[in-house]
Amino acid sequence: MDAVITYVNGLDPEWRSSYAEFIGRPPLEKRFRDWGTLRYLLRGIQVCLPFVENVYLLVSSDSQVPEWADKEKLHVVRHSDIMPAGLLPVFNSCTIEMFLHRIPGLAEEFIYFNDDMFPLLECRREDFYEDGKGKMGISKSFLSTNAYKKQCRASSDMARKALGLARSLVFVRPQHICSPMLKSASEACYAALEDEILAKSSRLRKPENPNQYLYLDYMYYSGRLVPQRISNKHLSQGVYSAAQIAAFIRKPSTAFACINDVEMSDEKYLAMRAEMLAAFEERFPEKSRFEL
Repeated sequence: MDAVITYVNGLDPEWRSSYAEFIGRPPLEKRFRDWGTLRYLLRGIQVCLPFVENVYLLVSSDSQVPEWADKEKLHVVRHSDIMPAGLLPVFNSCTIEMFLHRIPGLAEEFIYFNDDMFPLLECRREDFYEDGKGKMGISKSFLSTNAYKKQCRASSDMARKALGLARSLVFVRPQHICSPMLKSASEACYAALEDEILAKSSRLRKPENPNQYLYLDYMYYSGRLVPQRISNKHLSQGVYSAAQIAAFIRKPSTAFACINDVEMSDEKYLAMRAEMLAAFEERFPEKSRFEL
């Protein structure tokens, strides 16, 4: 089993220059701000998910790779290695997610992480896969009342289309946490919908973008995803204080935490970043095999 992490360091001058050149404005800080937590995600994977063999770090260029990373053990993959040239440079995680299955050497079973999702307690392989099927929480809805649910409905409809199933009034919503994915399922879904996926993909986020949910929905509708919730707590920095988040990191009650960035002042960002990093260092003080 492997792990894939999509990562962006919004402080990287090379990346910021590329963004400004192609988009025509500075990047949104809350979407691309670097919290310095990547090393603790990697430490968490090593300590809490010891069955993970290879970890692939997916970045735009070599300038995005931290200096402390051991490039012989942390497999660096560039967007250009897996994505069509016409979509590059890309600043949209939804579009990047459409091509994860193209990573050279990727295992059939892989767990996909955004860089704000952190393992905190030891897990078992069976928490994510069993008998060739993935496991994660799945909820069902029939009202698409906001942009997020509209995207979920679109992904659900596309997955059903790929499988030759009729459109349903009910659509599914995968749990917002790291995603246990199957390479072969992603390949099959992409092959069935390639023209539509490419037509709806873009460098910046748009409402019509498909995302990773397309492949998870495809797994669910084809009987390759079991609805079983992964132990997780969602911690928005707009709701929880730095002290509350740090306390949870030090003494977690769930196996994972998803810590979401929000708009905030530079002063608050620096204070919250320092408190979180101190808590992560206490939780995972030992270097992982991915660090020099």
